[in-house]
Amino acid sequence: MEIYTDVIILGSGVAALQSARILSQKLRVQIITKSNLRSSSTYYAQGGIAGVQSPNDSLQLHIQDTLDAGGQHNHKEHVDTLVTEGIKSLEQIIEEGFPVDRLTNGQISLGLEGAHSRHRIIHAGGDATGKHVIEHLLQQLTTNVTINEYEMAYQLLKNKAGRCIGVHTIQPNGEKNTYFAPHIIIATGGAGALYTHTSNRPNNFGDGIALAYLAGAAVTDMEFVQFHPSLLLANGQILGLVSEAVRGAGGRFVDRNRYPLMEGVHPLGDLAPRHVTAYEMYKARQSGKEVFIDISAITKFEERFPTIAALCHKAEIDLRKNLIPITPGSHFMMGGVVTDGYGRTSIEGLFAIGEAACTGVHGANRLASNSLLEGITFGKQMAQYILQEEISHIDFHSISPSTFYEELPLLQKHDLQQLMSTNVGIIRNEQKLQRAVQHFSFLQDIAKLNLDHLSMGQLELLFMHIVALLITKGALARLESRGAHIRTDYPQTDQALEKQWFIQKQGQLIKGSVWHESTKTRIHA
Repeated sequence: MEIYTDVIILGSGVAALQSARILSQKLRVQIITKSNLRSSSTYYAQGGIAGVQSPNDSLQLHIQDTLDAGGQHNHKEHVDTLVTEGIKSLEQIIEEGFPVDRLTNGQISLGLEGAHSRHRIIHAGGDATGKHVIEHLLQQLTTNVTINEYEMAYQLLKNKAGRCIGVHTIQPNGEKNTYFAPHIIIATGGAGALYTHTSNRPNNFGDGIALAYLAGAAVTDMEFVQFHPSLLLANGQILGLVSEAVRGAGGRFVDRNRYPLMEGVHPLGDLAPRHVTAYEMYKARQSGKEVFIDISAITKFEERFPTIAALCHKAEIDLRKNLIPITPGSHFMMGGVVTDGYGRTSIEGLFAIGEAACTGVHGANRLASNSLLEGITFGKQMAQYILQEEISHIDFHSISPSTFYEELPLLQKHDLQQLMSTNVGIIRNEQKLQRAVQHFSFLQDIAKLNLDHLSMGQLELLFMHIVALLITKGALARLESRGAHIRTDYPQTDQALEKQWFIQKQGQLIKGSVWHESTKTRIHA
């Protein structure tokens, strides 16, 4: 079936829905999501939304915290936009009725999280902020929005002028559709499920990044994968996340004997940046220690953190002992499809937003609770740009590049996750990275592969391999340790690489020192 519309949005998280609700005021929008509408990473996000609210805080402090957490690798102008425009977007949804948590006097309750110098984290429903964000945005959608669940985009379509004009999709039963529109938006989220332990949804494989890469778009900063220090671990299984807000409320990293693990490691202690705390938890577990969060200093824990408490009860963890067992795991992708401040990629007509995009706003390591802020801020920026964009006649005849068919030596999902966790995880070195990259050599001409014969499961597996390769190649190229990228063979930070972006574009690895700001400015070697 062929469907023509004004905007196609791939994904259903905060960035997708914030964009959709604004765009749908004037345009017809088709949302395509490969799972249930309420199964995005946003929906399960326990963390809050960072925003300056108190007299002892300032926009400049929030900006500085973001740059410090990001290893000074951030795109400074986009950080300024995130913080200054972000507070306006946040106040707007609060005015609309977004149910933020408040103190008994009616003031907004502000939490503290890692690497923040002030209490500025806004929550809704305690540790269920993401769910409330999604429900709020869904209520704002107009009748111009059509939602297509359990449908996966597997190929972006371009016309002879090189403009992106549509997308091929597939459903679990193999049924396929083709959508055409002047604006295609990738908002598919991150790729945490490339690893064995993750806070992400189990099907977050970086589909949108793979789609864009196959179409010829530039991607960057793929080496920067944030690992969260505290995933809830029970009987060898990850059951969810223990939010950083727990440590903001007084929780501490300890071993079984309640010995504090962050003592003397970092000035911020248990609220150090995530790459620091995740590394320490990793080292403790590698040495044979069990790792916990001690919640004995938190009063009314179950009332303040109902989602986490429910997960603990489900896992038969006795909260009366005040110890929650944890392990580090993949959490957030700082890299992604290269975009400017309006979501424009290096391909005309193709936009990217949220975790699938890379504006450079997060640098080498995302500051806690800046991701939901990013979704509502840049989703609004992009939507407003599209609404005022003047478009001349568009040719909707797609070109079919010469393609070939062959059986691919794809690893099974578990094997690929194990490969990435072992060799491209929290700790990296050249030997491990080379061991990983040799498994992906068959992807060299992948852009010419005919995808039409593959099932939905095979396509997901292929996209996993593509994104895994992009992460591995980025990690091989960055000969330093910065933020979430830690190499034992290059343990120091190299100042010469502070503003160095490693851009990947269909087989090319391009060293770029200037962030592109428009689709008119193409990225060249």
